[in-house]
Amino acid sequence: MARRRLRPGEGPPLTHSADAATRCGLCEREVQSTSRHHLVPREEGGRYGPTIDLCQPCHSSVHRFLTNRELARLYPTVEALRAAEGLQTYLRWIKRQRVERITNRRARR
Repeated sequence: MARRRLRPGEGPPLTHSADAATRCGLCEREVQSTSRHHLVPREEGGRYGPTIDLCQPCHSSVHRFLTNRELARLYPTVEALRAAEGLQTYLRWIKRQRVERITNRRARR
């Protein structure tokens, strides 16, 4: 069965931008833009599962410090993701920052 392609403007936007600041679902900071993060990664069966809006630094860091398999099996909720041991140092740091973008390369595994 072929997948139906979405037309421009259909479906939820991948990046949300607004004049007013929005809140990141992980660090809870007010930021200018967020992107949609699948709590269970699409490649692990989460294509139609729950999503949260994350700021770019948080979204990038989640995928840097945790594998998709770990995200699917150990951290399928926002609460579990906030409690992830591998993110605690990062979360303490980012909550004190005013940055909108960071560059961090994904670690080689």
